[in-house]
Amino acid sequence: MKYRSLNQPTTWRTFGQALREGLAPNRGLYVPENIPLLADGFLRGTTLQEIGMEMMRPLVGSDLSAAQVQDIVEDALNFEIPLVPLEEGLQLLELFHGPTSAFKDVGARMMSRFLQQVSSERLTVLVATSGDTGSAVAQGFLDVEGIDVVILYPSGRISHIQEQQLTTVGKNVVALEIDGSFDDCQNLVKTAFQDEALQRSRPLTSANSINIGRWLPQSIYYAWGVAQANKAVDFVIPSGNFGNAAAGVLAQKMGVPSASFLAAVNTNASMQDYLHSGTYTPMSSIPTISNAMDVGDPSNRPRLEWLYNGSVSDMQRNFSVVSVDEEATKQTMHRIKNETDVLVCPHTAVGIHAAHRKQEQQSTNHCTVVLATAHAAKFGAVVKAATGHEPIVPDALQSCLTEPKVVVALPAAYEALKSYLMDSNH
Repeated sequence: MKYRSLNQPTTWRTFGQALREGLAPNRGLYVPENIPLLADGFLRGTTLQEIGMEMMRPLVGSDLSAAQVQDIVEDALNFEIPLVPLEEGLQLLELFHGPTSAFKDVGARMMSRFLQQVSSERLTVLVATSGDTGSAVAQGFLDVEGIDVVILYPSGRISHIQEQQLTTVGKNVVALEIDGSFDDCQNLVKTAFQDEALQRSRPLTSANSINIGRWLPQSIYYAWGVAQANKAVDFVIPSGNFGNAAAGVLAQKMGVPSASFLAAVNTNASMQDYLHSGTYTPMSSIPTISNAMDVGDPSNRPRLEWLYNGSVSDMQRNFSVVSVDEEATKQTMHRIKNETDVLVCPHTAVGIHAAHRKQEQQSTNHCTVVLATAHAAKFGAVVKAATGHEPIVPDALQSCLTEPKVVVALPAAYEALKSYLMDSNH
């Protein structure tokens, strides 16, 4: 399987090369040369790991053996992803049972193991996070030989637990606290990838969803959700950078019987406006209580357009986006706790509210599945303020809370980041 850049179709890479580079030389995103079609009935009588193997094998191509892919899938996906009924007509796909209690554990753990197999040089994984990516990457790459991790996060814009997860890892993981927004962090990372002098001195790769190693494995849990539902599914996806949503559409194109896709965003509504008007205009990100979705210019938009053959009208017919404001998010967390005794994180609440709005507008006989993207305890203060109840912190999150924060503070200026990376290179 070859991968090409969406910005320059003549730029081709193998899976391993695209994984290693992260972002194409022209700031383009890599996509597969074709979308493999899975055999009819591949979902019947299978496990999560078997589905993962079936989906990843053709996407990896000849860069890794079948046995290597199988080992990676079984090692990375060693936790449950259950489909749990919430209320009549609505189920949650719980993606928060991994080591950092967020959906990004799936992609980060798979990517770290892929990268270890395809690269022999010392690499620095440079990643921007709006909350959950950083901790998932930190844990996924912790103690991986030959790889250093540098995580950029926006100061004051992530939850306390998220910050503790990023800044207490140590060893081969460093956290940079950036005086700016997530979009600033993301732009710094993208600029660094295009800096040839820096790359010669300190080879970089990405672990954001711009990297195929993070993006492709997320398609697996859509197939697993459909396998558990045993019928076509209307997916509702809390969305920020839109890698998760693009992975869902990829799964559908590979043959997973998904009925529809609704991306639920917070007040960062550039993608909703795009689908309404047909014209894309990036925005500055707005801080919200669902901070992991505070993205004003989603990086994976070009992949969504590619999945719909570059046709905005096709995307408008088959993919929808709904923006949910702060008050509705808080009310949904409160109502779900009162009616079902379940505490959900603010991102999942955005998805649930969007699902209810869709169900009110049109009734179907499909199963509606909201992706529960993070454990409520990662946003304990927000959840308690909305519901009056403090989420129980799972064991996976407890250990970081008592560790001292270790961080390097930097302005949102590229020269400051470059100087840090050059000076700390070893």
